[in-house]
Amino acid sequence: MFLELFRLDGKAALVTGGSRGLGLEAALALQEAGARVAVLARRASFLEEARKALGEEALYLEGDVRDEARLEEVVAAVEATLGPLTILVNAAGISWGAPSLEMPVEKVREVLEVNLVGAFLASRVAARRMKARGYGKIIHIASVAGLKGEHPEVLDAVGYSASKGGLIALTRDLAVKWGRWGIRVNALAPGFFPTRMTEKVLPRIEPLLQATLPLGRPGRPGELGGAVLFLASPASDYVTGAVLPVDGGATAL
Repeated sequence: MFLELFRLDGKAALVTGGSRGLGLEAALALQEAGARVAVLARRASFLEEARKALGEEALYLEGDVRDEARLEEVVAAVEATLGPLTILVNAAGISWGAPSLEMPVEKVREVLEVNLVGAFLASRVAARRMKARGYGKIIHIASVAGLKGEHPEVLDAVGYSASKGGLIALTRDLAVKWGRWGIRVNALAPGFFPTRMTEKVLPRIEPLLQATLPLGRPGRPGELGGAVLFLASPASDYVTGAVLPVDGGATAL
């Protein structure tokens, strides 16, 4: 009985930023549970890694999450090809590192536009269709950086942290506003995982993570996918507005 609650057979899922990193891991987890998966990336060249991992059963789409008209086209294509959109994972994200007193304001705006405004736009486009059917799952990939401050020696990217804090607030507010329509909105807050975004930072701070994190290490490939699957599946149908840290205990300190 309980294992069946984690099955997603035949359900259509869209993962923005699903071509690599944690977004690709989310897409793989959903596909393994039986979902029909579409991934969205800013450039067609980004999709090759996902194509190798997900195969030809997945749908590959190009588009910018800041472009609401394009998002409308993307969701229409997903529903025409895979069926009614049931699951949206907002994993599209960028970062820019610089000391906060020197951070170019245009980079702060760009990060906020992609990470926060883009997630809102994708959620709204999806929710309009989910509302009509009375059911949907929206999952935001936030960060522990949105839950707590970071020492500059660990992470010096104030726009990124602000965007993820905003994404957490967005999660809770949309959960309250959209729950009446059967739309569940939740967030994951990963700690440091090996991805392209962290490849320059992680080797430098890994000794610090080993010394300070309760679990003594950064995340490993595969350790986020199970949490995505929980929030996407019927197993979490009575969960909305939640923010689940997947951080090795960082937010417990």
